[in-house]
Amino acid sequence: MAASRYKTLVDAFASDIRAGRLPPGGRLPTHRALAAREGIAVVTATRVYAELEAMGLVSREQGRGTFVRDLAVPAGHGIDQQAVAGDAVDLNFNYPVLPEQSDLLRRALREVATAGELDSLLRYQPHRGRPQDRASIARHLRRRGIPADPDRILVVSGAQHGLAVTVMAALTAGDVVAVDALTYPGFKVLAHAFHLDLEPVPVTAAGPDLDALERLCATRPVRAVYTMPTLHNPLGWVVPAADRTRLAAIARRHGALVVEDASYAYLAEDAPPPLAATAPDVTVHVSGLSKSVATGLRVGFVVAPPHLVAPLERAIRATVWNTPALGTALACRWLDDGTVDRLEARKRDDARARQAIAAQELAGLPIVGHPASYFTWLPLPDDARADRLTATLARRNISVSTAEPFATSPHPPQALRLALGSTDPERLRTTLRTVRQVVTEDAYA
Repeated sequence: MAASRYKTLVDAFASDIRAGRLPPGGRLPTHRALAAREGIAVVTATRVYAELEAMGLVSREQGRGTFVRDLAVPAGHGIDQQAVAGDAVDLNFNYPVLPEQSDLLRRALREVATAGELDSLLRYQPHRGRPQDRASIARHLRRRGIPADPDRILVVSGAQHGLAVTVMAALTAGDVVAVDALTYPGFKVLAHAFHLDLEPVPVTAAGPDLDALERLCATRPVRAVYTMPTLHNPLGWVVPAADRTRLAAIARRHGALVVEDASYAYLAEDAPPPLAATAPDVTVHVSGLSKSVATGLRVGFVVAPPHLVAPLERAIRATVWNTPALGTALACRWLDDGTVDRLEARKRDDARARQAIAAQELAGLPIVGHPASYFTWLPLPDDARADRLTATLARRNISVSTAEPFATSPHPPQALRLALGSTDPERLRTTLRTVRQVVTEDAYA
C-alpha cells in the first residue's frame, strides 16, 4: 500500500510539472510538510522528491528546499553538444576559429599530399603513434615546460580520448577519484561510464581546497586526483606553484595518481610549471590541439609515467587502434613549423579581447574568470534560478549553461557559464548586453 501511495504521489507531481500546473522555479513543500499533508512518513516524502529529481523534474538545494525545474532546458544541456538554430548565439560551447585557419588547412593538406608519404599514412600505425610524431610532440611540450621523453608520449584522438584511455589504463569501477566541486563535464561523463566514485573537493579563489583534499585522502582510498591547475574550466584559475607542489606531495603520500588536464593551459602565459614537469612520477598529463587550433582536429597527447605507457597503449588499441595518421601528420607539421605557436598567440590575444568585452558588458555583475580565457563564470544570488534564466535566454536565441553540468556535489550553485569564443566580437557584445539585461531583471529585481 505504501509503495502504491509513493508511486501515486510521484505520478501526480510529474503530471503537474509537465502540464505547467506547478510552474518552473516554484518551491515545493518541505519533506515534513509533504509528509504531514499526505499522511506519509518523512522518509517516503524524501523518496518521492528523490525520484522526481532522478527524472529531471525538480532540483534540491541544500538549505533552500526543492524546486521545479524549467523543462524548456533540455536534458544534457551543457554536456551534450546539441544543434543550435542558425540564428542563435552559442555561449554554451567554445569553438574559436581565426579567419586564416581555412587557408592554413588547404595549404597543409597540399603539402601532405605531395610529401611522398601519403601511402604510408593510409596504413595502420603504431598504437601509441609514430616515433617521428611523438618526437614532434616532445619538442612542443618542452616549449611548454615539460621535458618529456618521446617514449613516455602517446598520441590520442583529442584530449577527451586521452582522458578516457587514462581512466581505462589506471582505474577500475568503484575507484575513488577526487575532483573539484566544479569541474569539466567531460570527465563527469567518463566517471559515470566507468562507474568511478567522484568525491568533490571544495574550491577556493585560487584552486582546490588542499586541506580538504588532504582530509579526503586520509579518510577514503583516493586512487586519483583529476585537476586542471592551469586555466581551470569553468573557473579560470591558475594554481600557484606552492599549491602544485603540495598537491603532488599529497598524491605521493597517499598513493594517488594525478590526472592533469591542460586543454586550456596554452591561454595562460607565465603560469607555474605543469605538474607533469615537477611530479612526472605521479602525473598523467593530457592535452591536445582541439582548443588551441581547431575542434575538428582530433589530435591529442598523453604524457605518462613509464609504468602506465603499456596499459595506455592497450587502451588506445582497444578504442581506436591508432589515431588517424593523416590528421596527426598534419598536426605535427604545424607543431614543427611554428604554426601552432602562432595560432596559440593569436588566440590568447583574441581571448583577452573577448574578456575585455565581457568585463565591459557585464560590469557590476560578479563575474569570475581569467583575463585570457574563452569563458567566464557568473554566480547568481542564492534565490535566483539558473535554469529559468537559461530558458529565458534560449527564447531569445542565446544558449548558455547552468552550473549543473560542472557540479560534482549534490547541490549545484546557481550560476551561469558563458563561453565567449563561438561568435564574432560585435555579436558577442550585443549578446552579452542581452544576458546582462535578463540576469539583472530576473535575478536582481
